[in-house]
Amino acid sequence: MRVLLIGANGYLGRFVADRLLADPAVQLTALGRGDDADVRFDLATGSPGALTRFLDAVHPGVVVNCAGATRGGARELTRHNTVAVATVCEALRRSGCGARLVQIGCSSEYGPSQPGSSTAEDAVPRPGGPYGVSKLAATELVLGSGLDAVVLRVFSPVGPGTPAGSPLGRLAEALRRAMQSGDGELKLGGLGAQRDFVDVRDVARAVHAASLSAAQGVINIGSGRAVRLRDAAAVLARVAGFGGALNELDGPPGAHGAHIAHTAHTPQLRATIGHPRTESDHHAPPVVYPYPDGCGSWQQADVRTARDRLGWRPRINLEESLADIWMEAACRI
Repeated sequence: MRVLLIGANGYLGRFVADRLLADPAVQLTALGRGDDADVRFDLATGSPGALTRFLDAVHPGVVVNCAGATRGGARELTRHNTVAVATVCEALRRSGCGARLVQIGCSSEYGPSQPGSSTAEDAVPRPGGPYGVSKLAATELVLGSGLDAVVLRVFSPVGPGTPAGSPLGRLAEALRRAMQSGDGELKLGGLGAQRDFVDVRDVARAVHAASLSAAQGVINIGSGRAVRLRDAAAVLARVAGFGGALNELDGPPGAHGAHIAHTAHTPQLRATIGHPRTESDHHAPPVVYPYPDGCGSWQQADVRTARDRLGWRPRINLEESLADIWMEAACRI
């Protein structure tokens, strides 16, 4: 099976490439903007015609698109997440290769959901920010393209390679700094959100399964279980061997299971998403910010479709994923 992988150097793409390369039946070609791609091509600026000519030359049976942007303004997100997918769809329509398209979507397309509920694929999407909007628009382009295509809506990916700027990546880095400097406490903010964490290696297995299947439409990829971020923080602190106190800013009283002490509201330590620390903060314990995905306080995937149509189930538990995040943070200089 000849597979064209777009975005092989990204967080998800690296693990998808490893998984596909482990299949002796797969012949993999990587297309991307980096120098180490087999073919250099920028989906956000390249023309559908140029991509069509490449598809006709390589003649893949499957195209997997892991490319995209998670940060930036609305214009940049639209260019990399929506316009790029429009280019892929148009090139595949023009090409004679007849390739199947596996598009990587995300749970931010759904937006906030009712606490305690599991979000199924037929839920009405209400994205809460430009990233989710740009990814939802890409999904609609794929679904309306008439191609043999499936969109995997990936919930919150974790595990090795987790970006240092992501919420769990920032938490691991804050733990590393606290342990390195001998701080006896770590102040954390915004840990009330609950997310469905799924290991990136399990996501790669899902992509492999989708490439081999005939499933179409949207399929959720998650663990099927929401975990409160403060509980994930407590597990991460335990696997890191952090013996200090985790003090949660603005935490609700009486939270169970995380062994986190709550501090009183402290205005000067209050922070909003994405704001850098100021000069006056340099001697304060590091603060970790909440999830900036526009999905509110709760997300949990209904993963029955993945089980029924892909034969896929998550295998790697959250503690193993967090241990891998910590291992990388601890080795960072």
